[in-house]
Amino acid sequence: MTTQQDVLNYIDGDWTRGSGDDSADVMNPATGEAIAAVPLSPASDVDRAVDSASKALKAWRHVPAVDRVQCLYRLKTLMEESAEDIARAITLECGKTLSESRGEVLRAIQNVEVACGIPTMMQGSNLEDIASGIDEHMIRQPVGVCAFIAPFNFPCMIPFWFLPYAIACGNTCVVKPSERVPLTMQKVFALIEQIGLPDGVVNLVNGGRDTVDAILEHPEIRAISFVGSSAVARQVYAKAAANGKRVQCQGGAKNPMVIMPDADPDMTRANIAESAFGCAGQRCLAASLAFTIGDARDWFPDVIRDAAESRVVGNGLDEATEMGPVITRQSHDRIRGVIDGAAQSGVALLAGGRDCSVSDHDGGYFLAPTVLDGVDPGSDIASAEIFGPVLTLMHMDELDDAIASINSGRYGNMACLFTSSGGAARKFRHDVDAGNVGINIGVAAPMPFFPFSGWKDSFFGDLHGQGWDSLEFFTQKKVVVERWF
Repeated sequence: MTTQQDVLNYIDGDWTRGSGDDSADVMNPATGEAIAAVPLSPASDVDRAVDSASKALKAWRHVPAVDRVQCLYRLKTLMEESAEDIARAITLECGKTLSESRGEVLRAIQNVEVACGIPTMMQGSNLEDIASGIDEHMIRQPVGVCAFIAPFNFPCMIPFWFLPYAIACGNTCVVKPSERVPLTMQKVFALIEQIGLPDGVVNLVNGGRDTVDAILEHPEIRAISFVGSSAVARQVYAKAAANGKRVQCQGGAKNPMVIMPDADPDMTRANIAESAFGCAGQRCLAASLAFTIGDARDWFPDVIRDAAESRVVGNGLDEATEMGPVITRQSHDRIRGVIDGAAQSGVALLAGGRDCSVSDHDGGYFLAPTVLDGVDPGSDIASAEIFGPVLTLMHMDELDDAIASINSGRYGNMACLFTSSGGAARKFRHDVDAGNVGINIGVAAPMPFFPFSGWKDSFFGDLHGQGWDSLEFFTQKKVVVERWF
């Protein structure tokens, strides 16, 4: 696809071009071709969007919750009808396979479904006669104008960790997609335009760092949700908090898989391969480390090597593809540099470690699924987030050793154990320092009615995305103590 598409902002119910002069190319990672130009919107565009959201808030917060969610019911239906179109947009600009993109759209829709329960979830509590003739009530009210700053790797799903809950609770919002993948939200907002929301309730502003800074500094934005690398998450959290905002920032990860000797080899192979190489390793729940315990060392390296070597790499729009490209040429070169450095340091290269040739896609950013064996637990590659299709293996004698190594790391997004032992599973889930834990699961992604947790440097804030945490984040509690004569 060589015809470039226009990328527009959506402010106060109208599609509009960015008012600045700067833009950036949106690249198809499978071909290396520019497919769109995204505006790098200046602060004045953010001001317009927030002003629109602030004006809309005055009426929207008074709309009954049962009426607010009717818009979400309509959005759910439209997204289901347009799911394939949205999935193809995700694959085009993000590179993941169509199967992965379809799953992402499904998770976004599931968050809409959960948010439709806000009339029940948002209920408060009360107690009569806290003292003689005096009653006390706790009620929930919207926070105000909210902003969502999304990453490139899940351009549809991650905004929906926040958006449906925020508007169902009576807030208004501004969405800022990653400038690398703006086309998916163009599709989604074309549907949002049809669901009957008042102008200004939901706004879309495209842009880069300056746009983000304008959001973080805007005095009328009350809450900010962010997903990205830990370094940027820490900066966003600090700056937004310093400006008096409620903040939730999901960061990076270094997710460990622990393989016990009694794990089922076929199931373990399939789950860890999908976790490590699915979405080209570019998800915050991707497997990065694999600890083999005891005799698991005798069989797991061979089966995971075979899984890496047999995985079909190509354009995600091809139904036969099992792994697409990484997002940019810069990401490709950085990951190759990490792999080459590890090999030069003496780490064994069991699989991959090279570019992948894909027919008719010479400009694509393809890497072979890579397995590195015998990694030193104290090395940089064992602790740094790679964010690519690279799995590093380490070998330990006991489960306690693996747990200690995991808990000494800076991240705490996910940890998974593969075993047939209930005792080992209970010990692991109890002792490991991670917010999302999988037992015989390679990607422990919580369903939308549970919070997407994360500990240590994988999350900055108190309340996570999805489920009840979203309700708490997007409402503020008011306590009323009253006496009548």
